[in-house]
Amino acid sequence: MSRHGALYQDVVPFTSRYYDKGKFGRIFPSLPPFAVDSEKVRKALQDMGKKNGIMDAKDDLSKGPIELILDAKLQLKNPNSPVMTAGMTFLGQFIDHDITFDPTSSLERQVDPEFIENFRTPSLALDNVYGSGPGASPHLYDQSADGKGIKMLLEPLNCKGKDEVSKFDLSRNSQNTALIGDPRNDENLIISQLQVLFLRFHNVMVDAIRQKHPGKSQNLVFTEAQEMVRWHYQWIVLHEFLKLLCTAEVVDDILTNGRKFYGWHNQPYIPVEFSVAAYRYGHSQVRPSYRANFGVTDQPAPTPFIANIFDFNIPNSEDDPEDLRGGKRSQRRFIDWHTFWDYADGNMRPNKLIDTKISTPLFNLPGFADIDSLASRNLLRGLTFSLPSGQRVAHAMRLTPMGSEHFEELKHYKVNFENSTPLWYYILKEAEVQQMGICLGEVGARIVPEVMIGLMEGDNSSFLTQNPFWKPQLPCWEGYRNGKHFTIADLTRLAEGSVPVEL
Repeated sequence: MSRHGALYQDVVPFTSRYYDKGKFGRIFPSLPPFAVDSEKVRKALQDMGKKNGIMDAKDDLSKGPIELILDAKLQLKNPNSPVMTAGMTFLGQFIDHDITFDPTSSLERQVDPEFIENFRTPSLALDNVYGSGPGASPHLYDQSADGKGIKMLLEPLNCKGKDEVSKFDLSRNSQNTALIGDPRNDENLIISQLQVLFLRFHNVMVDAIRQKHPGKSQNLVFTEAQEMVRWHYQWIVLHEFLKLLCTAEVVDDILTNGRKFYGWHNQPYIPVEFSVAAYRYGHSQVRPSYRANFGVTDQPAPTPFIANIFDFNIPNSEDDPEDLRGGKRSQRRFIDWHTFWDYADGNMRPNKLIDTKISTPLFNLPGFADIDSLASRNLLRGLTFSLPSGQRVAHAMRLTPMGSEHFEELKHYKVNFENSTPLWYYILKEAEVQQMGICLGEVGARIVPEVMIGLMEGDNSSFLTQNPFWKPQLPCWEGYRNGKHFTIADLTRLAEGSVPVEL
């Protein structure tokens, strides 16, 4: 059977439509919506996702960000993952911004995903970093004598963090709008600093190639550096991120035996079962507060920056608010990655488990018209895109759907959600019930890696198609010889200059 075919043609037949890679589509086009769009259903979905509702973790934000991190009783609302570090949530967000961008916001009418344009190329090619390249997006590139239009533009914060590592911010205009390939990568401090990380990694690779090949043209230097950055990023997605999120067994099965459900006729597309449901698992992993850094080390008494992820009671007019929102610059607004990746130094904080509870700050997001709860918006979006129920998707995958006894909290809505559950909610509950929240359950853990691996297999420039036996072989990293994998922590050390790169 073709890797690009559907295993069960009676259940998941391909449509005759051409799925344009600039559009969204469906993996299971023959499955009916989980519910008929009605006022009663919409009210039930909004109630499920409302503040103080069944999905609200009900964090006591009055206790302050430090207690939310350290108080054992408060942590019971946001239980720790034994395998994922705190940064994996934001790496997942970064990946999402690389492959999807749907600027439509209407939750009032049903939408055919095939008519919604995806403003991202559906490939793990770091469009959000490189934009359209130095020629078409020159505002992203350093035009100085050193940058020569091929290094990424950054602004030094003129300070150092833990380990005396110099810190940088995104380049910004006079109104603090970040000059980057995707504005969403400045939504919060952690994602904006992850963007900085990849910009720095590119610049490190440019310097290393120039040093080894001083006579090479700038165009060739850029192309080689871009490929190195992309391939290392894709390696991390495949061998670290997906294996933690979906288990190594599922990922290895897809790599060995092929995809069973996600396929296309002409070019890869983004399915709404992935973008509107399965991949929104990460919203349940966001903690109410984080330690961004350990303080500016060249100050007499470094003060760690610990704050809530968002506190929109603080006006956006403040230059340096006491939360981790994006779009701001100050010396303390940087990330020490020791909190977010495992540096084996005892400073790493674990991720939150995947479950049906969402941190309280995400129920009060501005700019969302009359619905400021992220959970309500996710649930309503599943309705407007006519997503099937989790039970029907499980059945289509030849899996045993979870029974109604796992959805007792939904029965009082009297719209049959306990038997026909919104796909996003089902996937969160599935992770909670089947995997104790450590990773995705059967349905989610199949949709997510099939799509991501499929995007790599459908991209002629990815390492999986160019050189499937490629491994990271930078001289400063030789862990692969000992059966270890190159990780995001390794990339961070290289990007920040903690480890020199000599090709």
